[in-house]
Amino acid sequence: MGSTPLKPRVEVRRSWAVLLLAHGAPERLEDIPEYLRNVRGGRPLPEPAVQEIIRRYHLIGGSPLLAVTRQQAAALAACLGHPVYFGMRNWKPFIADTIRTMAADGVGRAVALCLAPQNSRTSIGRYKEHLFDAVEKHAPQMEVDFIESWHNHPLLIQAFLEKVAMARARVGMETRASVPVVFTGHSVPEKTIQDGDPYAEQVRETARLVAEAMGLEEYRVAFQSQGMTAEAWIGPTVESEIDELAAQGHRHVLLAPVGFVADHVEILYDIDIHFREYGKGRGVTVHRSDSLNDSALFIKALTEIVSGRVLAWASRNE
Repeated sequence: MGSTPLKPRVEVRRSWAVLLLAHGAPERLEDIPEYLRNVRGGRPLPEPAVQEIIRRYHLIGGSPLLAVTRQQAAALAACLGHPVYFGMRNWKPFIADTIRTMAADGVGRAVALCLAPQNSRTSIGRYKEHLFDAVEKHAPQMEVDFIESWHNHPLLIQAFLEKVAMARARVGMETRASVPVVFTGHSVPEKTIQDGDPYAEQVRETARLVAEAMGLEEYRVAFQSQGMTAEAWIGPTVESEIDELAAQGHRHVLLAPVGFVADHVEILYDIDIHFREYGKGRGVTVHRSDSLNDSALFIKALTEIVSGRVLAWASRNE
């Protein structure tokens, strides 16, 4: 279903296409155990952890990630005038299924972009492996230009700025106070960073650029959604930042998730439910900036990133 291309606004050469890659999430609660096995490469997660994740998805009414990704692809197709496909790493439509569809449609060249701005081998690296394995197996003649990261693109920064500034102004009007901002990204295992992965620094750079564009001199960066495993994950955690701010007398905090571009469980549960409950227990009201989803500025950023690669590739092959 999701692997069907969205119709471009104008006719273009069918040999060109864009492929968006996303994490994937099941829409039905009964599919979560299989989904979690995919996430963990077949390794089982303890049953209490599985049931906890099912509970979280139930509380948010299921993940909207597939619907949001479809909206993003449709908006990008309309702006680009190129067909846009999307494939998921951990759920349907899987990347391999989408590659098969693209090959059947006669796509010979694709620009691939992961819907995660910052590059980590635990995320972007795995997308890349899945993608090129699928191309080798199902479309060996297809040329793919893979975009590694785009965490500092000016239009992405402007898209985040729009959402964070609007939220900060709204909260300021409600509270009549200066509200501290904590930018967040998804945590990764500490070993990943120790091995030289650029992810944490890229999250910090995205946060710094947004803060500078806002004229925000003081802000914090935290990492959320640490995995349910025994290994150490990077911090500081959002909970520890809330603790510090509460100890300093703050009664409100604005979380700005700049490591994510769509609503999903890490936003709708981890922030909107867990962190808000955690803050409430410490006398702190937790606010959040809206996700980018299919905002006009975000789609404009994707359009510029992808079209720039298409033009550069075309000029190299003239």
